[in-house]
Amino acid sequence: MKLKAPIFGSALSAIAALAISTAAHAADDYVIGLTGALTGPPSSTYAPAVDALRVYIDRLNSAGGVNGRKVKLILEDDGAQPSKAAANVKKLLDQDKAILIINASLSSTYAPVVAEAKRAETPILFAASVCPKETYPPADPLQFCTTAFAANYDSRATLAFVKETAKAPVKLGLAAMAIPVSRGEIDYAEGLAKEMGLTPVDKEIIPPPTADYTPFATKIAGADANWVYSWAPWVTQIKTFEALRRLDWKGSYISWAHLEAEGELARVRDPNFFVVSANAMFRDDLPIHKEIRDAAAQAGLKHPAEQMAEGWIAGMAIEGILKGTGGTGTPAQVQASMQNLKVDLKGLRGGPLEWSKENHFRTKQYYKVYKWDAAGNKIMQVKDWTPFEVK
Repeated sequence: MKLKAPIFGSALSAIAALAISTAAHAADDYVIGLTGALTGPPSSTYAPAVDALRVYIDRLNSAGGVNGRKVKLILEDDGAQPSKAAANVKKLLDQDKAILIINASLSSTYAPVVAEAKRAETPILFAASVCPKETYPPADPLQFCTTAFAANYDSRATLAFVKETAKAPVKLGLAAMAIPVSRGEIDYAEGLAKEMGLTPVDKEIIPPPTADYTPFATKIAGADANWVYSWAPWVTQIKTFEALRRLDWKGSYISWAHLEAEGELARVRDPNFFVVSANAMFRDDLPIHKEIRDAAAQAGLKHPAEQMAEGWIAGMAIEGILKGTGGTGTPAQVQASMQNLKVDLKGLRGGPLEWSKENHFRTKQYYKVYKWDAAGNKIMQVKDWTPFEVK
């Protein structure tokens, strides 16, 4: 027994030393908190991006982390519910001591998330969720965005394409989800269309928990629209389109190319269904696409690789942000780094992601247009990168 006592004491000491070491290591982690619509109807637009971000961070940590420190990514599901999102962010800030908050959810969650982040003076990154106008110049000091789709700029690009493509005077139907940013963008598109000489004939604002899109599609078709533009989460865009086709509507439909778009174009196979994108689709087969495909396969993700671009871009931005802190990791230092960021996106977009003190969106926004090519039995690019200055 006398021989075992020192061994037992040494074991306790070793365990205590390990615990102290582990705690010290955890304290050195860069803690990033995310609230997202990981479940529920809109999750198809957000969950794949969050999975991709998680894989990117895992790979980053396996390679040694950033500045010699690991990145701890804490994920919380809000189901696109504002109250849940607020509770998530409060917990991430107060308990987990996150130095950066990521929002990957519907715009209805923005107000409470922003309020909590401002209370704690912690920056917010919108990733996979639509870029709010507060990230445009002159930007809110705490709000930043990596997401491809963005209010106002998307409608400018879309309606410019419709005007140059249409072979007859445009009678435009509009469809939004009944959430703040989607509805606001379609209201903006309605006014912009009139300025451009297009004729809006109907506008449908569709509630998120909609079982039957037929009544909304019936109104659009009944207004004799020959083009329809929808800017909303994918579930609203695709279900409105399919309801129109079931009514034997023959017009052209254009929507935003969310993560689901590439797979859905191949599923629907409709030559008059166009998608506008600020991300290069995987059919472009760039080297970065191969890197993402290989990472997705290695991680055994349930979501296809072509849905991972948004999360990958967010990961690239976070890596750049943390490198820019110089090894430190307070919210203020993270914010300062975010205000001076330039990330080479390797072709995933038409140019780099670049932020300044006044611009937390990007200096230029580039767009492509894709559709299904029935003759070639594949997705085709209809229009190459077109730049828009962000001012």
